[in-house]
Amino acid sequence: METKTARIRALNDRLRQNFAEGLAVITPGIAALGPEAVARIVKTIAVFDDFCHANDPYEERDFGAFDADGHRVLFIRIVFALTTARSLRQRASFVINNLFAGG
Repeated sequence: METKTARIRALNDRLRQNFAEGLAVITPGIAALGPEAVARIVKTIAVFDDFCHANDPYEERDFGAFDADGHRVLFIRIVFALTTARSLRQRASFVINNLFAGG
């Protein structure tokens, strides 16, 4: 039997690896790095696996941080909302944030 946490973790992993299944929001600070940097950041998020108790205390894999192009990049909160109680469709928002939003 799959636990709620295991299900959330699996959905978060799937979304990180395929943004087409959800909605990715990129801050102006990340966008300002240019399309090539954004592409590298998206690829890094897709393969990110450096989860530990310090950055993932609930073991849901909904947060991560790494350095890219000289900037600290955070991806924060993967949120799922069911459209109806009977529906298994998910709507997701995935926020990519930059600690140094000014670039």
